[in-house]
Amino acid sequence: MDDDTPLARQWTFLTNHARVLVQIARDPGIRVRDVAARCLLTERAVQRIIADLEAAGYLSHQRNGRTNHYTVIDGKQLRHPADAGPTLAELLTVLLR
Repeated sequence: MDDDTPLARQWTFLTNHARVLVQIARDPGIRVRDVAARCLLTERAVQRIIADLEAAGYLSHQRNGRTNHYTVIDGKQLRHPADAGPTLAELLTVLLR
């Protein structure tokens, strides 16, 4: 495949879910608005991703007044069978360097 084709330029190494999770791991009190700005996503997309991560057990949140404080569930295994083995904490250790 030629590197100048549109398909060759559309993929990235990290998913939006990984990007959002990294931002939350860096700052558990971060606002959705700030996550969206840092990840170049809409606030609504970030809200959906956070809901996905919570539903899958990778993230939880506690409401503190008008803000949320997020907790990453470090011991959780990665989702895809090909990624079996490392925990979420091990992945985040690499991505947070």
